[in-house]
Amino acid sequence: MRKWKTNSPDDKLAAQFKEQCDLSLTALRLLTARGASGFDEVSDMFGTDGFGDPFVIADMQQAVDTINEYIDSYELICVYGDYDCDGITATALLFSYLESMGANVIYHINEREEGYGMNIDAVRRLADKGVKLIVTVDNGISCVDEAEEIYSLGMKLVITDHHAVPEQLPRAEAVVDLHRPDCPSEYKELAGVGVALKLCAAMDGGDFDAVVEQYADLCAIGTVGDLVPLTGENRTLVQKGLLYLPNTERFGLNSLMEHAVPDRQKLSTESLGFQICPRINAAGRLASPLTALKALLTEDPAEAEQLVSEMCSLNQQRKDIETGIMEEIKHTIDERPELLNDRVLVIAGEGWHHGVIGIVSAKVMDLYSKPCLIISIENDEARGSARSIKGFNIHKCLTYCKDLLTKFGGHECAGGFSLLPKNIEAFRLKVQEYAAASPQMPAPLTECDMKAAAADLDLEAVRSLEKLQPFGVDNAQPMFMLEGCTVNGIYPLSGGKHTKLDITCDGLRSQALVFSRSPESLFFRTGDRIDIAAVPSVNCFNGKESVSLRVTDMKPAGMDTDRYFAARDSYEKLRNGAELPAAYLRKMTPSRQELVYLYNLMSKLHTIKLDDLFMKINNAAFNYCKLRLAADIFTEAGLMQFKASEQAVTLLTPSGKADLMSTPTMKMLTNAVRN
Repeated sequence: MRKWKTNSPDDKLAAQFKEQCDLSLTALRLLTARGASGFDEVSDMFGTDGFGDPFVIADMQQAVDTINEYIDSYELICVYGDYDCDGITATALLFSYLESMGANVIYHINEREEGYGMNIDAVRRLADKGVKLIVTVDNGISCVDEAEEIYSLGMKLVITDHHAVPEQLPRAEAVVDLHRPDCPSEYKELAGVGVALKLCAAMDGGDFDAVVEQYADLCAIGTVGDLVPLTGENRTLVQKGLLYLPNTERFGLNSLMEHAVPDRQKLSTESLGFQICPRINAAGRLASPLTALKALLTEDPAEAEQLVSEMCSLNQQRKDIETGIMEEIKHTIDERPELLNDRVLVIAGEGWHHGVIGIVSAKVMDLYSKPCLIISIENDEARGSARSIKGFNIHKCLTYCKDLLTKFGGHECAGGFSLLPKNIEAFRLKVQEYAAASPQMPAPLTECDMKAAAADLDLEAVRSLEKLQPFGVDNAQPMFMLEGCTVNGIYPLSGGKHTKLDITCDGLRSQALVFSRSPESLFFRTGDRIDIAAVPSVNCFNGKESVSLRVTDMKPAGMDTDRYFAARDSYEKLRNGAELPAAYLRKMTPSRQELVYLYNLMSKLHTIKLDDLFMKINNAAFNYCKLRLAADIFTEAGLMQFKASEQAVTLLTPSGKADLMSTPTMKMLTNAVRN
């Protein structure tokens, strides 16, 4: 379950914008719903020619002068990158550029085991190789000690990075980071690869034409992979990259697209984010990032194919490892279902691959709609990865627990940490202590741009939304709220793996696709009215175009999702020993009539997830807290089985007469109300 939020367009403002441009009224209404308050914001979004002067960036001139000095003297330069998609593409970009300029240049990327940022041992090895200048990409801004070691060994350093700037800058000839407080550059959201491209443009005298044509393909991949906002210069870089990628001359990228995106005419940010970037990242997660880097740099098509095949194999291994860890986590939850009553999930396991637990943490958060910290125990060390929902600052949470941690870092929605295995349970309790101070925890959000009218879903209106591409962070695919849809028909697709809906909304009859849900698993039937959050697109089949709706979320028409999360929070507080008002508990205690109703309903369903059961009931008096308590009563009486990991209940065949009033939950409720 997710909270729903639907924004409202400013129709008057959209009409004014319409007089100044040829965008459709639907697209302009959507932009006002996203906060556009002046036409300058609209026109800036569609500017595709402008890049800010690279020399405006603090220390850029010093960086250019230093690197040119070492190119001219032919002294050995090392491009020092990071092991993720952004770092790998940035390394490939700057290395290729310097090589084309005649530099004596090598590259270095840490293996994941060496950690993020420069590594002193690696710095010493580079000195032994004769390196005289290190240029970082996508890292270095926090490497104060490593910078001192570089200079003690007779080398010099240029830093290019895009991460938050600490109070103390490392010693360097130049520190190029847009987040420096003294950096006057207007656009601050570039990925590491974007900063590297700007450095190359500066070395070309500030001219972007040649470097964009040569490197926009790499820049687009790294930018999308790093999940930076697709606004301003990032939007332009990705647009250019998508334009050049289908005809790229890089053998590695050609091979990657053949494996992952066979139809290059349909290349999009979604293709990059879900097909290309994971294969690049898989090398750094499971083996060596050099596999991906060499694939991007090789000029031998046979070697490119061999390296890309290895990357694809590693990506499949990554998926298999994720599946295995998820199964272990679900097993842990089934053994300790009380964990799901915690406001923040903290789950540990032996030997979970530390290159994968970040992805797993995000999946667990999505599955259970809660912030999540996943910990892998290896010998005498435990390393964790945290993911959170906006509104619960996981970095502040880790800071609160710092006395139990040996290392931590991150930001509001993601973090990493280490601790001793013996402190894991104390850490879990400390995390819950911090979370308990929040009046109510945030929930994942289904945010619709606006309610859809029939005019918004006609072919021309939907086609006009394509002008808003490329889609990504801070420029999501347009999503509409279809309110009070009547379900005319429900049809299985792909043998029941997916579902097609025939719906009528605002007098318009449409088809909507629900992926990864069978018709039997849905909470509604033909004739019911539901609210739908859907992404529209133009579909072409047999030469005929039509509007296709991809459903991202559904709920009973008019259901208040805020009430669901408030009731869930109350249930968890009750199960964690909090004292709730007797009047509230009286309302939450299921009556005999309600228990009979629930049992009769379950006799028709047999097995169902609790969220789907809640939406099927769709009765304000039978809120989620009451439903959970009723399910607990039936489970304790042996009439139902509750599978915590799936949040599902199954009706059991009774072995004898069950006394619901004698179950622990019913006794607890009765006593609490009496007292």
